[in-house]
This record gives sequence, C-alpha cells and structure tokens, in this order.
Amino acid sequence: MIGVLGGTFDPIHFGHLRPALEVMEALGLTEVRFIPLGVPPHRNPPCTRPEQRLAMVRAAIAQQPGFVADDRELRRGGPSYTYDTLCGLREELGWTLPLCLLLGADAFAEFSTWHRPADILDLAHLLVMQRPGSRPPADPTLARWIAERATDQPTELRTAPGGRIIFQRVTQLDITATAIRAAVSGDRSARYLLPEAVREYIRKQRLYRD
Repeated sequence: MIGVLGGTFDPIHFGHLRPALEVMEALGLTEVRFIPLGVPPHRNPPCTRPEQRLAMVRAAIAQQPGFVADDRELRRGGPSYTYDTLCGLREELGWTLPLCLLLGADAFAEFSTWHRPADILDLAHLLVMQRPGSRPPADPTLARWIAERATDQPTELRTAPGGRIIFQRVTQLDITATAIRAAVSGDRSARYLLPEAVREYIRKQRLYRD
C-alpha cells in the first residue's frame, strides 16, 4: 500500500513531513511518494523553479526510509491534475495495488471542486489528515461520499485499490510555506520549521530573497 502526497513544496517543511510519517506508520504504508506540483491549476505559480523544489524535497527526505521523491508532474508539463497523476501511477504500478491519496483537511474540504473527483476516488483511497478539533466539511457532495465510503478500519484499505475514505489524526504543526518564505525574505531565521538540509539549500541558492 503506497501513499501519495502532492504539493508545491515551496519549500517543503515539517508540516508536510511529520504528518506523512505518522500516516505511514499508522497504516503500515510501504512508501510515501512526495510529488511536487508542476503547474498548480488553482493557485499562483510557485516562487522557485521546478528543479529547485524537487531538490528541496530530495534533501528533506534523504534520511527517511520509505519516503520517495517523484518528479512525474514536473516532467509532464501543463496543469498538474491529481487525476492524471494517479492514472500515471496506475499505469506504472498496476490497477490492483492500494493507493492512498494523502490530503489535509483544508484540501479535502475543496475536493469536490477538483478535476474529476469521483474518478480520483475510483483510483485511490482518500486519507484525510486531521488535526485535533477539525470539523467535518459542509459540502453536501462530500457528506454523501463520506456516508457511502468512510471507514475507520485501516485494514479495509488493503482489500481494494481505492474507493474508501479514512480520517487519520495527526500532530498539529501550524507551519506554512508562506511564513517560511516571509521569514527568509525578511532576513529572519527559519530554523526548526524545516529540515536543516532544506534550510541550507535555501541559503546557498539564495531562494525567497527579494
């Protein structure tokens, strides 16, 4: 069973890494693939070049067994739709291996607006990483999918390649890439917000400085 975590990772930080590790351990995932977005369809372009964001991901996960950097969206070009990414993974890994798409609660709240969300649910399970105190989404489409597909039994994810929704509580880390970029731009330290290897890469490349 493989986890898939996408994001701009501009830069990657402990708010991405710690929840992914907790999910991998809780569900017994064989690996988590970190997939930097190429062209985000619903947000502003990243501040750094694709190869720089990929390098930061590789630096961040180098010491963690089971964490894998995947550059397929950077190579594909065009808008980075999760549906296309999962289709590519299915062609590579087969159509029976369980895949778990890792989503934060905020991303899940907007899931029904994504490109082909119902098809994404057929291609992978949704694993929603919840912070303590998170509220269920108000979206009626999501509410229906939760009623039809939610499970609290991780073992059920192993019996099908996709189609289920599970909520996993993770440690609350109120860290954002926006705040890190602002700290670096303002000549303030970003220490303890992201791995030292990433912080050093940012320093050497002089990223996020005006």
